Amino acid sequence: MSALLDSMAQAFCGSDARREVLDSVLRDGLPGARSEAWKYTSLRQLERRSFAPAPLAPPTVDAQLLADIPGPRLVFVNGRLHDALSDTHALPAGVQLEPLSAVLAAGEDSARFLARRYEHRDAVFARLNAALADEGVVLRVDEGVQVEIPLQLVFISVAGEQDLAWHHRHLVELRAGASLGLVEHRLGVGEASHLDNTVLHAHVARGASLKHARLQAGSARQTSFLRTDAVLAADAQYHRVDLELGAGLGRHELNVRLEGNNAHLTANGVLLGTGRRHVETRLGIEHIARDTNAELLWRGVAANRSRVVFHGGIHIREGADGTDANLSNKNLLLSADAEIDTQPTLVIDAEEVKAAHGATVGQLDANALFYLRSRGLPQEQAKAMLSAAFCHEPLRVLPDALRSQLARQLDAALGEAGVA
Repeated sequence: MSALLDSMAQAFCGSDARREVLDSVLRDGLPGARSEAWKYTSLRQLERRSFAPAPLAPPTVDAQLLADIPGPRLVFVNGRLHDALSDTHALPAGVQLEPLSAVLAAGEDSARFLARRYEHRDAVFARLNAALADEGVVLRVDEGVQVEIPLQLVFISVAGEQDLAWHHRHLVELRAGASLGLVEHRLGVGEASHLDNTVLHAHVARGASLKHARLQAGSARQTSFLRTDAVLAADAQYHRVDLELGAGLGRHELNVRLEGNNAHLTANGVLLGTGRRHVETRLGIEHIARDTNAELLWRGVAANRSRVVFHGGIHIREGADGTDANLSNKNLLLSADAEIDTQPTLVIDAEEVKAAHGATVGQLDANALFYLRSRGLPQEQAKAMLSAAFCHEPLRVLPDALRSQLARQLDAALGEAGVA
């Protein structure tokens, strides 16, 4: 057994059913280089590390860190809810918001979504989450309720004497005709080197709309394994943007099932690789019903000695006629020592569909650079402008206020990395 899995097992406290899940993970071990899903992500260094479970009481954090994150918000520090920094008073009637720990206090039957099992051996961190999750967010929006102000979920990692691990499970459920904006922030204080293992379930019912943004800005030593599983009913809309701007090892899996006719998905993102960071995103989009639509626009930038990995998988099932699916993944390679791996895949089992996918890896457009230089801009300033414009494109799908909020974070990260 690896030191990683052994340390995780020490934190177990749950039912016999969850113990069976943990035992199966311990038997199977971590995936190796022969695993197709992990061939670009080596776990050899990570498997030798040990992590302690997060203490029940969160550490103190300067409230100024949240100055630009308005309420309503729920704040977790080192995996634990921080009541003093949270503020949910502005949530309207018809919104139920609870921490998972409070739900579990009433018994595991109250959190049935925890019973979901991940049978595939390669889904090792989702399986660990199924066994060990003890905190998170349970959010439900009643039928027809329109939530005008986005809910902010803030996850802060604070450096300490020990490396910690936490396992969060979130449920976001929008009932018929409801709408919600949701923003996730992952922030670091000091050189935190903790491990965050999170699974989020999103259920968007008939005619409901979820606008979802996620900002990863953890420290350069943070390890982050995130998975989002979303299900869209008929006429549902799911619009999301992911900004991968931090963490030393960051991997996000986004799986969306378009199960209802006329369901619509927009999923955009920016992957920023700097230093020696490893940044990976894997998409698994399943078109199951008729007349569904997916627009996927992703931009990657790799500088220094970083590695950026993108896998964009689209499957149009038999009977999903009328599907319209488009995937664009463009990448900038800004250093000879950096690496970008991109793998768009498209499987079509239906007959009447429109589908396109494409991926490129290159450098800044020479003609655009020449044009800016001819207008008197210095070389470095011209490069910075083009890089910033390249990265801002995926943000266009967001409402103005949210787009401005994330654009500031993106510009700060690009500036700090010397990219823009």
